Amino acid sequence: MKKFIEQYFKIKESGSTLRTEVVAGITTFMTMAYILAVNPLILADAGMDKGGVFTATILAAVIGTLIMALFARYPFALAPGMGLNAFFAYGVVLGMGYSWQTALTAVFVEGLIFIFISLFQVREKIFEAIPLSMKHAVTVGIGLFIALIGLKNAGVVIQHPATLVTKGALTSAPVMLALLGTIATVAMMRRQVKGALLLGILLTYGAGLLAEFTGWYQVNPEIKQFSLIPNLADLFVIPSLESVAFKIDFHSIFSLEFIVIIFAFLFVDLFDTIGTVIGVSDKAGYLTKEGKLPRLNKVLLSDAIATSAGALLGTSTTTTFIESASGVAAGGRTGFTSVITALFFLLSLMFAPIFLSIPAFATAPALIVVGLLMFENIKHIQFSNFEESLPAYFTIIMMPFTFSIAEGIVFGIISFVVLKMILGKFKEVSIVMYILALLFVLSFYFLK
Repeated sequence: MKKFIEQYFKIKESGSTLRTEVVAGITTFMTMAYILAVNPLILADAGMDKGGVFTATILAAVIGTLIMALFARYPFALAPGMGLNAFFAYGVVLGMGYSWQTALTAVFVEGLIFIFISLFQVREKIFEAIPLSMKHAVTVGIGLFIALIGLKNAGVVIQHPATLVTKGALTSAPVMLALLGTIATVAMMRRQVKGALLLGILLTYGAGLLAEFTGWYQVNPEIKQFSLIPNLADLFVIPSLESVAFKIDFHSIFSLEFIVIIFAFLFVDLFDTIGTVIGVSDKAGYLTKEGKLPRLNKVLLSDAIATSAGALLGTSTTTTFIESASGVAAGGRTGFTSVITALFFLLSLMFAPIFLSIPAFATAPALIVVGLLMFENIKHIQFSNFEESLPAYFTIIMMPFTFSIAEGIVFGIISFVVLKMILGKFKEVSIVMYILALLFVLSFYFLK
């Protein structure tokens, strides 16, 4: 069996080992596990059953990640995406007044459209049209974006009405434990300790448990500080899917507003996925000298199939996760990393109380360190060449500032096209880039 796995995934050819792939898969899962707690809470606000969404979230992650692992053979993990779930609940259902069943239908149709355009390599052409300097910028921008998520999850940075963001309570247990966990993780990586990212998460969680036992970490649900001690009484209880699965409703699909909803889902998912794939692939060394990714169409098709499958199960858009970068940083290089991630998602159905007890501040060190590792790609951008550096600069800064990978790509592409046009270098811009820039400008008016 071991020999078959190594041959199928070409583990040795990829410069990895079976042990490294396992550790990387677990690391990816640990940094993604927060979605199991967050997604049901968000979709419950749309009127969906929280237990059903929990099970749907896991099964969508398992199906999507396994398809990616076995078909595309990359260490990319999938799950219902943040941002897309918020648009689903607060934009489509609560904002526009549609039922959650109709919103699921929009996600299902979006997935079908993606499957169709993936078969005709439309998304692949978009991926390849983005200049290499911008691909490096996407990696750096995602690094900052991931780091910001980690800092926010730990409470190191918080919202502020006057300055937008400011530092949190640095003497609080979550913040101090997250910062100490980050330093410990970097120290282990410096000493080349295998699985340093995963160990950093576990050490931070263990320190959190000790802090709760000693009274330093205070349980206070009002500020989202929940007990870190798992409730073992709920082990092996799997919530039913019946309340949310196969609830597709086609009654409103022919309205103009419904088409706008589908376009909005398409727009955000398309460029979130492309941005994530570029960033993780660049960091893993998969991109060729021309900036192309082998088997890209299989990656995008896997993502599209997972989206429709997730909608049928009863959850918002399933997409490739930027947290896959944590597994890559831990040494994962093949689809077997994703197999392990999928297996741990499946296990979480029965051990939900344990997995869900790991707080966001414990996974924050991994995200912050991964952000550091991705940031080093900034050295590949020629800042002395403003034709390269301005679009790259916009791509980098707009991702964390707008809290959106897609928006960073939007600003980067528009600035690239406009700058080239002003300089009279029309032939240096591909027709795909012209079309994308025009669509982005139009989206500012129609997707407000």
